[in-house]
Amino acid sequence: MTDTVIRAEGLGKRFIIGHKVERDGLLREAMTTGARSLFRRGAEFLKGRASNTPGETEEFWALRDLNFEIRRGELVSIIGHNGAGKSTLLKVLSRITEPTRGRVEINGRVNSLLEVGTGFHPELTGRENIFLNGAILGMSRAEMRRRFDEIVAFSGVGKFIDTPVKRYSVGMYVRLAFAVAAHLEAEILVVDEVLSVGDAEFQSRCINRMSEVAGSGRTVLFVSHNFAAVTALTRRSIVLEGGVLTFDGPVDAGLAHYTASLGKPERIRHWGRGKDATLISAKLVDADGAATENFTPGTPLRLKVVVETTGMPGMSLVAILRDHHNLPVGLYSSASFSNIPLPTTAGRYECLLSLDPLYLAAGEYNIDLQTTSTAIVVDHRVDGAVQFFVNACNPGSVGYDFRQDQGAGHLALRLSAPLHFESLSTEEAPSLHSDRRLG
Repeated sequence: MTDTVIRAEGLGKRFIIGHKVERDGLLREAMTTGARSLFRRGAEFLKGRASNTPGETEEFWALRDLNFEIRRGELVSIIGHNGAGKSTLLKVLSRITEPTRGRVEINGRVNSLLEVGTGFHPELTGRENIFLNGAILGMSRAEMRRRFDEIVAFSGVGKFIDTPVKRYSVGMYVRLAFAVAAHLEAEILVVDEVLSVGDAEFQSRCINRMSEVAGSGRTVLFVSHNFAAVTALTRRSIVLEGGVLTFDGPVDAGLAHYTASLGKPERIRHWGRGKDATLISAKLVDADGAATENFTPGTPLRLKVVVETTGMPGMSLVAILRDHHNLPVGLYSSASFSNIPLPTTAGRYECLLSLDPLYLAAGEYNIDLQTTSTAIVVDHRVDGAVQFFVNACNPGSVGYDFRQDQGAGHLALRLSAPLHFESLSTEEAPSLHSDRRLG
């Protein structure tokens, strides 16, 4: 028996999008226009011509020429922007929709959880829906009875198992739907964004259960925007952009590829003229001094900043850390916290700020930079000078991902190494095209 359970060759999916044409006027006018349109289309049909009025319909290719293979027991994440084609691909693989071009070979039964309660009948009880889903997959009633208690216990809705699911909350719905999908005997489990609903404890159980499924030799396809869940569960990632497969390989490299493709909008804003101390460039660096856009929680946060000063005494370098809501979560001031002002000899300097190890919650961050006088008067301020990502935060390896929306306190950022300014000549200064230019 071959180890390949899914093979896609030249896979494409096209949709026809209709555009509603708004018309003002009386009901009589609308009815007249509609009748004329119907007559015209009927005449075109009799003449053998397709009715395709310009501006009324449009072709949209959700998937274009996809080629890949997935082997038995693989845990594969499918990553991409909203509208990249992820859900369409899962629907094709789940046989919910047919491809327009190409073909898909699937060896084994597929159990899918693509939307909350997919496959559930709202008028049936939770118990009845469990047995209905089993029957759809071809499982016998005896097999379902063996699995039933385990499914109910996992879902946590035992008290309401004989209540019609239309009366369930969204959380109850998705817990039962996932429990059914993950416990029925199918060779391939397809899950789309189930972790967007439910508390942290339920999300952790979902990840553990999907790991168990893969450990038993079955295959898991997983779509999520939760980088921590993707990293914890999968080993391989497929990245889609505009319906095209742009990456297929190790999950860490896939996440880096996806992050680089985000095309973050320019959000740098300048305030002040920088009369005495001008910020030139800034970047986040790793332990080897190489530029990076990813920060690992529990390690020092390192910034390389180039600043040009007139030598005015008492000038300070200030860094303000902000989360993705633009809320400040940390502050550092060289003069106030370290008693190290900017150099008093005029020139251009590169400075490495190495801050104490931080456990930052998963998400996107920005750092605003300022040069100020001892009177806390801003000379030059750059909002969004540095932007970086935390893919996952799991302090102590407790199996729980800390996210920004669960709360982030204000941090007093402190140096983990002495602050040192090194004089640079204009020729030695980093290129303003290679570094993130601030001035």
